[in-house]
Order: sequence, then structure tokens, then C-alpha cells
Amino acid sequence: MITSKTISNGILRALTTILIVAAVLYFLYQIQTVIVYLCISLLLCLIANPLIQFLKNKLKFSNSLAATTALILFILAIVGFILLFVPLIISQANNLSLLDTQNLQQQFLETERSIENYFNIQHLDLNKVLKESKITSIIDFSYFTGFLNSIIGFMANMGMGLVSVFFITFFFIKDQDAFKVSARKILPDTNEDKILNSITKINHFLTRYFVGLLLQLTVVFILYFIVLIIFGNKNAFVIAFLCAILNIIPYIGPIIGTILAGLLTMISMIGSDFQSEILPKTIYVLIGFLLVQAIDNNISQPIISSKSVNSHPLEIFLITLISGITFGIVGMIIAIPAFTMVKVILKEFFPDNKIVSVLTERI
Repeated sequence: MITSKTISNGILRALTTILIVAAVLYFLYQIQTVIVYLCISLLLCLIANPLIQFLKNKLKFSNSLAATTALILFILAIVGFILLFVPLIISQANNLSLLDTQNLQQQFLETERSIENYFNIQHLDLNKVLKESKITSIIDFSYFTGFLNSIIGFMANMGMGLVSVFFITFFFIKDQDAFKVSARKILPDTNEDKILNSITKINHFLTRYFVGLLLQLTVVFILYFIVLIIFGNKNAFVIAFLCAILNIIPYIGPIIGTILAGLLTMISMIGSDFQSEILPKTIYVLIGFLLVQAIDNNISQPIISSKSVNSHPLEIFLITLISGITFGIVGMIIAIPAFTMVKVILKEFFPDNKIVSVLTERI
């Protein structure tokens, strides 16, 4: 028989559960930066895992030496990535310095007069208008100070984040065997084998996925580089590398890369005739990039992605599309790894479910 005491106890338990869940979510929200650091460190561990196994098994490195070697390579990769763009920035700055500003100003004035004559409007003296409007008194110059402070704060946070990520990654790599032993002690005995099997399979599939992704980006980089070399781009290597990195973002990244390649090609040719040289070469580069994307989207990407995580290309496309609509660009980037993790866990814990068996038949 349900009494008022039973109802009140149920309400209290429900309220207690809600409060506990809310407190946990609030706590996770407060430490979201730490969670991001942990996720990035785990990602770096997965990327470094093939190298770590090679160093430990083939070269007989200790855990500490293998972890140190991997971190040094990561740091060198970041430094090299930054230094790679210094020549590009200097080159584009030099090209912009060759821009004939007087000619542009003359063209602007002629366009302005044509518009005034066409619409039969009175000439506007912009300098006089600006002085009379006293616009300088309206502008809040403290915005620029705040902008500089935000840049300094961003650089400080970035430096702190890199140090934290590398520190966490070092111990993740060095003590991963010890972490596995500790996990065995914490996990419940009834599901211990399932959880450990899931972690092992996830580690295996994600390692294959990131190796496959690296292979795909390498193929795209080589094709981009060939296109830019054919049309005589002076910074072909750097532009091809940057556009290949943007391919990490499914569907949107290649579009951004193509636009960026077109703009950098136009800037690199400043001083040449626009109609006979700049425009045709830019169009050729854009066509070449579109052909590379067609090859990547229809051949290399579906094959490499599907083989690395044992999923059908259509399945990967739909999951990426749904994640992009739901969570934006970040969702598109993490869609395949997250879906692979979910599939492994479902197969391990619910192998007899018909829907799960159909979704995970390739695993």
C-alpha cells in the first residue's frame, strides 16, 4: 500500500538524485579546461602509440625514454609547424608591399565619380563628413587596449595549456601499464573483462584511424603540392601543407583550403596583369584543387576511413553529417572516433541485440 510517507521518501530521493547530478555537472563544467587537457593528452597517446611500441619492442627503450622521445618529437613538430609559415608570411607581406596603392586610389575615385554621375548625386567629401560627424569622439579606444590584453592572455593560456598537456601526456605514456593494473583493481568484477576488452579495442581502432587520417592528409598534401608546382606558385609547399591540414575538418575544411589557396595565389602575383596572368592562374589552381578534392572525397577518404575503423563509407558520411548539424565543426572532427568508441562498447556489452549486431558486424 502506498502511503504518504512512501511518496515523500520517493520525492526526497528524486530531489537528492537531481541535486547530486546537478552538482556533478556543475563540477565538470568548472573543470572543463582540465577535461580538455586530458582528452588532448589521450589523443596524443593514441597518435604516439605505434611509435612507443616500436621504441620499446624494437629499440628496447625504457618507458621513460620512449615517453621523452615522443614528447620531443611532438615539440619539434609544433616548432616546425610554426616556423614553416614564417617564410609564407614574409613573402606575402613583401607582395603586398609591391601593391600600387596610388593606382588603386585612382581607380576608386573614378568608380566613385561614375556612381555619382550615374545616380546624379552630389559629390561627397568624405574627409569633411568625418570631421563634422566627430566620429573620433564616439570611438572607444579602450577597445584596442582590451584587444591587446586579450591577445596577451590568450598567449599565456596557450603556453600554460601546452605545458599541462605535455606533462599529462608524458605520464600517460610512461605509466600506461600501471594505469591498466590500477584500473583492474577499481573496475567491478562482473564487467571487468568487458570494460578492459572495450578499452583495448578502442585503442586499436583509434590508433588505426589516426594513422589512416595521417595517410589521407599525406596523399592530399602531395596532390595539392603537385597542382601548385605545375602553376609555378612560389610557396607551394607551405600552402599545400596548410590546405591539407584544413582537410581534418570534413567537407568544410577543403572548401576553406581552396579559397585560401586562391587568395594566396592572387597575392603572390601582385604586380602582374590581372586579366592575362593573375585571374587565369588563380582559376587553374582552383580547378586543380577541386579535382584533388574529388579524388579525396570519392577514393582516398572513404577507403582509408572505412578500412581503418571497419565502417561502411555511407555510414561514415551519415554520422559525420549528423554530428556536424548537431555539434558544428567540432562534432564533424570527432564524429568518427566517437562513433567507433560507441560501437565497440555496444558490441561488448550488448552483443545479442539485433540492432547492435547489424551496426557492429564489421568489428
